[in-house]
Amino acid sequence: MPYQILTRDQHFLSDGKPKRILSLDGGGLRGVLSLGILEKIEGLLRERHGAGNDFRLCHYFDLIAGTSTGAIIAAALAQGWSVGELTDKYFSLGRRVFERGLIRQILLRAKYDEQSLVAELKDVFGADTTLGGPKLLTGLLIIIKRLDSGSPWPVSNNPHGRYFVAAHDGRMGNGDYPLWQVVRASTAAPSYFEPETISITGGRNVSPVTGSFIDGGVSPFNNPALQALMYAVLQGYRVGWETGSDKLLLVSVGTGAADPAVSKAKLTASHALRALKSVLQDCAVQQETMLQWMSASPTARIIDRELGGLEGDLVNSAPLMSYLRYNVDLRPESVRRLDGTLAAMDTTALSAMDAPGNMEILHRLGRLAAAQDVRDTDFDAVFDLPSA
Repeated sequence: MPYQILTRDQHFLSDGKPKRILSLDGGGLRGVLSLGILEKIEGLLRERHGAGNDFRLCHYFDLIAGTSTGAIIAAALAQGWSVGELTDKYFSLGRRVFERGLIRQILLRAKYDEQSLVAELKDVFGADTTLGGPKLLTGLLIIIKRLDSGSPWPVSNNPHGRYFVAAHDGRMGNGDYPLWQVVRASTAAPSYFEPETISITGGRNVSPVTGSFIDGGVSPFNNPALQALMYAVLQGYRVGWETGSDKLLLVSVGTGAADPAVSKAKLTASHALRALKSVLQDCAVQQETMLQWMSASPTARIIDRELGGLEGDLVNSAPLMSYLRYNVDLRPESVRRLDGTLAAMDTTALSAMDAPGNMEILHRLGRLAAAQDVRDTDFDAVFDLPSA
């Protein structure tokens, strides 16, 4: 090996060395677009480290964070899957899980059968694999939301986390949670899948307590990048990595910025639902703005005509990190500029989160965007892996 391969615990060490975070957005089957971008990142990092086909993103990144479909991708990458292997699995999983059932819609049940998803997740991660088990080769952070308490839960395999180990009062440790179940909870998008019930306490002479969990995307953290940054540096989370543009790299990958005109057209009869979706969109924009503001970023974009790209706004403070954000604008004019073969297509359908027929196009758009936007110079040499 031309580079050192670290254990999970070594990845989590607060040792003053540069650390690397990968963050993956939610977005249903649009996650296949993320895989198109990740393919370029994996290939670029493999080449610059002089590695062979056994190079994995879990070797490079010390923490991989994901919400919803991003949780599926994050957990698989943390287990050592290559992007190519995961892409093949993702296509087959998407086609099998997102099969529409007319009877379920007539009965006003969740649109899709969660048992199909459970079977696929157990196949990918292993039915007996736990969040704290040895199959996870690097740090993993999954965002879920506890519906009965209304609180987002950042759940991790950090061995130093306050809730990682079981307590004497019967509370289960996060490390004991089945990995497939945590990922399933993060993908339980309302109206698409039923909530996931997870046991929180139990055992002899202890009253069992369960929590009802839904998609972490129904929180401010559908893009988990800001939560991943906080998890890495805030003292309460017990990771304790140092900040600085030469100490912390945060790479954030989106699932495509949905065309806002699509939501407007579909939701004219429901102002409440439109308002909720607009709040989630506002959260996404605010997170990107804050992360770009706090960082040194070669991928910085124009936030709006008033803020510009936020260059020079941190006049009295050093950047907290180096920050890279890769995504695809799914508005028709942007899609057609990226892929001229789609000029005659009604591209509004690409914003759907549950359309398996879109996966081939979305994956191609991710690859095209990566070829255009992901550059070797984005990844500072200070974050290269040390030689073996």
